[in-house]
Amino acid sequence: MQNGTRKAVVLLSGGLDSLLAARLMQDQGIHVEGINFFTGFCVEGHTHAIRATRKGRVVRNNALHCAEQLGIRLHIIDVIDEYKDVVLNPRHGYGAHLNPCLDCKGFMVGKARAWMEDHGFDFIVTGEVLGQRPMSQRRDTFPVVARESGAEDRLLRPLCAKLLPPTLPEREGWVDRERLLALSGRNRKPQIALAAAYGFDYAQPAGGCCFLTDPNYARKLRDLWESRGERRYDFDDIMLLKIGRHLRPRPSFKLIIGREAGENRFLEGYRNRYPHLWSTDYNGPLALLLGDADADDVELACAIAARFGQGRAAPAVRIAVGRPDGSRTDHVVTPLPAHRLDAQWYL
Repeated sequence: MQNGTRKAVVLLSGGLDSLLAARLMQDQGIHVEGINFFTGFCVEGHTHAIRATRKGRVVRNNALHCAEQLGIRLHIIDVIDEYKDVVLNPRHGYGAHLNPCLDCKGFMVGKARAWMEDHGFDFIVTGEVLGQRPMSQRRDTFPVVARESGAEDRLLRPLCAKLLPPTLPEREGWVDRERLLALSGRNRKPQIALAAAYGFDYAQPAGGCCFLTDPNYARKLRDLWESRGERRYDFDDIMLLKIGRHLRPRPSFKLIIGREAGENRFLEGYRNRYPHLWSTDYNGPLALLLGDADADDVELACAIAARFGQGRAAPAVRIAVGRPDGSRTDHVVTPLPAHRLDAQWYL
């Protein structure tokens, strides 16, 4: 690195916008390094790798892939515990589901600011585009993020910088404002064209990389809190919410039923934590039983599990119930008929 080269840390999500923002800085001679915060709610790197039906498709960490294309160092930082307060107590509330987008952006930029100061970097770069996200990427919320994160005007958004007041890197001449962009809105065509010009390979824009924006996931997380009578979660909780069918036949318990071989293998990792059910007669899913289940509940759970296996049409199926203490009981049940599988059980 030459003396006097300015250094920027880029919040590299693995998406197209942050990839382009980083490259625009490199084009101006800025030394760039990426930072990626792992919250536990990230979409990539989990179900993408678990599902057996995805065999033959490329499975990768998109942030690492972006960093490789840029030729930069990427710092991946675990913030699972710190992030809980953002999820549970967002100062600015939730979006359409359980997504605390504005608090999340302020949190991440704040973490990047602390990292910037600790490592002698000069400013922070994000791939935000004015008007692209309804909660966190607005003209009135951009100053909130800058202020509450402590980044102030050391936060540069290269993709829409020309639509915003000049930041410190622009005023000081570290970057040329005229070479920055004026993108706005949700149309991604300009970014896609720019990526093609650079020859980038990137994850297709899909409207978000966080499970908290997903209505189905949010519903399951709310159900988890309601069943416990309090708003709390641990890492295993939020990972299991990403996997399988979730059914709550009775308020006291729920089932997580694997949908295919990859999910079954993942659920096997929880055999020592939860009661688990499987068919000994027919091929079928592994199911976890979470909550307090009495004898009648276990019988119902076995009938439901049998319904999702290849013995669903058989008059009787043997379902084994294993427990964390190593004990096992076998139950011969009639698979639950389709008309008794209440749609309201599905979470």
